[in-house]
Amino acid sequence: MLTNEIRDRLQRHGQERVLRFWDRLDDEACGTLGAQLATIDFELMDRLIEKWIRNTPSAERFNAIDPVPLIPEADLSRPDAREACAAGEDALRQGRVGLILVAGGQGTRLGFSGPKGSYPIGPISGRSLFAYHAEKIRNLQRRYACTLPWYIMVSAANRAATEAFFREHDYFGLRVQDIRFFQQRMIPCVDDNGAFMLDAPGRLAMNPNGHGGCIPAMVESGITKDARERGVDTLSYFQVDNWAAKVADPFFIGYHVLRGGEMSSKINRRNGPREAVGVHCLCDGEYRVIEYSELDIYPQLLELDAHGKPVYLAGNPAIHILSVPFIERVSHNFREFPWHLAHKKIACIDDAGVRIVPDKPNGYKFETFVFDALRYIPHDPIALEIRRDGEYTPTKQFEGDNSVTAARASMARFWGEWLDEAGVATPRDGQGNVAVDIEISPDFAYSKEEFMDRMKGCTLDINGGISISADGSIEYADNRRA
Repeated sequence: MLTNEIRDRLQRHGQERVLRFWDRLDDEACGTLGAQLATIDFELMDRLIEKWIRNTPSAERFNAIDPVPLIPEADLSRPDAREACAAGEDALRQGRVGLILVAGGQGTRLGFSGPKGSYPIGPISGRSLFAYHAEKIRNLQRRYACTLPWYIMVSAANRAATEAFFREHDYFGLRVQDIRFFQQRMIPCVDDNGAFMLDAPGRLAMNPNGHGGCIPAMVESGITKDARERGVDTLSYFQVDNWAAKVADPFFIGYHVLRGGEMSSKINRRNGPREAVGVHCLCDGEYRVIEYSELDIYPQLLELDAHGKPVYLAGNPAIHILSVPFIERVSHNFREFPWHLAHKKIACIDDAGVRIVPDKPNGYKFETFVFDALRYIPHDPIALEIRRDGEYTPTKQFEGDNSVTAARASMARFWGEWLDEAGVATPRDGQGNVAVDIEISPDFAYSKEEFMDRMKGCTLDINGGISISADGSIEYADNRRA
């Protein structure tokens, strides 16, 4: 039910219209709306509405924007890379490493009903995004004789379905006590006047507070406490839609540990000045990621060098390492964390209680981005360059850029190289592209070297495409098995 305190707060903050259907609600709807209202930080909402809705804030201006200094792609021929790999492997063996997976989204844009992580990204096996990540974890735990606690951030919209999916798949062969689900906060959507919107007479229209919400959520839900109790001080962050993410890369961990990192990042070279990725850079000496939607505000970020490549080349693949103390420190000041505004189509009800599904943006969502925490690190950036294939292939839609079809093509390119080196005849089209689907379980082989070792003496026929499972069994695209 609704307390007098919440009624008073609604009135003080000018949001009492959300109660306009209160007298018509049954007990369940009253309970739902009352519970939602009890979670709202009204002072924060006032600040966001005043800044973004009632006013138009000026863009930040900087005296100097410089490219972020990069660590070159890890190569064992370099002494620094060998040292980093050894340090990262030591950290894994010592049990200092845990994993943060951001998985609060739904698969709607993929044409899929359910949590995005349950999407069957494997073109032959139907292996889900969650399964791909879990198989990497199994491999690493076996290799380094360690436990990698897996902390998975979900949203109110998909928590129940995500937990059910893990149960249905027996937690993908991992120990249930090493997997912790935690939920990010929700925040009200507002209309053009800054008023809270209703999704139903007894339910606010709300959205998750962005992937930056993992920072306070990890503290509030006891994740950082659990990590400390396990002896974990280093958390590898990745997002569920990137099937290729190296979930605990020893090179990356090693550079982070050796250089005393609090928050470190991987970067990939931008394909062009308008690629839809954020840009890592130093703004007046402070580490920032400028969102691609803001590039026109800072035209130097669109500059090309003599070879037609972006001068500011450091694209953001959303792969980081965060130290546990850093998360705890930043979470204490999360109310001052940068927020971003998005104009969206938000289903809602009007004053007559009629549900509206708009065909153009009609309201606003506020969200935070985890990369904005980089501005709080007090030392030089730790930014490691990576290749795209085998590390970064996000899945945002079914076709086009950053899509299911692009992800499956990247699988074929990446694993096709392994098969080529193993002496397997890999079918290719007239442009030299791999012409069949290829899947190799990360539990079977997480690196080309491991694959070459395990494939010694094997003969494969992959004219129709092939999937190699964790136990080495083979499924062909035409349903043959070997």
